[in-house]
Amino acid sequence: MTAHQGGGSPGAATAGQRGRGAGRAPRSGRDTYTPQTLLSVAVRVFNERGYDGTSMEHLSQAAGISKSSIYHHVSSKEELLRWAVSRAIDGLFAVLDEEGAVTGRPLERAQYVTRRTVEVLVAELPYVTLLLRVRGNTDTERWALERRREFDHRVAGLFSAAVHEGELRGDVEVRMATRLLFGMINSVVEWYRPDGVRQGDGGSPYEDGPLGSGAEIADAVVRIAFSGLRAANPGPVGD
Repeated sequence: MTAHQGGGSPGAATAGQRGRGAGRAPRSGRDTYTPQTLLSVAVRVFNERGYDGTSMEHLSQAAGISKSSIYHHVSSKEELLRWAVSRAIDGLFAVLDEEGAVTGRPLERAQYVTRRTVEVLVAELPYVTLLLRVRGNTDTERWALERRREFDHRVAGLFSAAVHEGELRGDVEVRMATRLLFGMINSVVEWYRPDGVRQGDGGSPYEDGPLGSGAEIADAVVRIAFSGLRAANPGPVGD
């Protein structure tokens, strides 16, 4: 997937602005928001209130700027949603083009993609969280769901190849195995917080601080998942 395919990005929108106010300076002292900072606020509010439960008034209040100032940057809240889920989708599809995902034995590639998927999730946590919560109620949400299915299908292809090579056990249906794997990966958005603050527990911190870095979580997922999926006598592949 090329960068921001189908969705655009705050940077791209600024360059073209689709004919709306290109090159205009902010219209007030408060209106110092760039498309990227506005997007960060929107993603936070979408995740807190739900996309359907968020109005432009909510975004205006959260950003501390007028609704007309928001419309200076975007045409609708759905355009902000498109930017946000595009950022998450682009990050995930970029993994599939990295050298570790396209070279080596199928099992090595499957492990690499699994590890990098977790790392992208942690690095882009608010954006991936929003992507995982879309329900298909708008054109953008339906597009995002289709792109998620395409990503899952490509990863399942790696698993199928590893099963064919005898590297992964063949007694677990591949689609089931990949769904279980992604269930484990996607659950990270529900509990991982880089600042170590609990969710749904009054904002109290974890006793031992953050539960690992992105790399540590990725390694744990790979170890746990592939210890159960690996064939009893696989070929000589790396961990």
